[in-house]
Amino acid sequence: MTALAKSKGKSFRHESTVLGGAPVFSVMREAFPLAELESFKGIFNATTNVILSLMENGEKYEDAVKYAQSIGLAETDPTNDVDGWDAAIKVAALVTVLWDTPMTPQQVNPTGIRGITPEMIAKAKAEGKRYKLVCSAEKVGDKVEASVAPQLVDSASPLYGMMNSSTGITFRTDVILDYSIVLSEKPGMKGGPLETAYGLFADFVNVVK
Repeated sequence: MTALAKSKGKSFRHESTVLGGAPVFSVMREAFPLAELESFKGIFNATTNVILSLMENGEKYEDAVKYAQSIGLAETDPTNDVDGWDAAIKVAALVTVLWDTPMTPQQVNPTGIRGITPEMIAKAKAEGKRYKLVCSAEKVGDKVEASVAPQLVDSASPLYGMMNSSTGITFRTDVILDYSIVLSEKPGMKGGPLETAYGLFADFVNVVK
């Protein structure tokens, strides 16, 4: 789509596809035009983050899923969220655009959060850690290795404090080791349609400019 748009003298923008209104694509395109992206790591799926946050507070997995559905965050069939496919789509989109390396969600081959038990969460909590569905990709030689899977993070990680519907990303480049963008929703659990709308509006403004 990008090549087709360019061939016709147009711009193809897609800021809201990952992290809603956060300027994920714009940061690399405009703020770091000469930087070489080495890797990124983040939380891209608000539904699983809400579920894991509730489980850390003592809720059962099934009840946490039902709550996410009741507030309109999770679909009636939550498979794409809890099995990691929504996150994998976003990882594939970032890899495809930021590294100009086509990637499909199937190549990411995600692992979801169904296997995380209350016992695992309690043990992690006792150790000062917590589980997150971590999305990551790294340039290794001429290839890009991508992953979506539950990981333990500690308080030193920028991902540790992303609770409930908060999402975010950390970039590592050759000139700046770790640059973080965190999109924190308003208090509560719901994701933000306002942020997504802002991303669309920002794309429109940039195209007009």
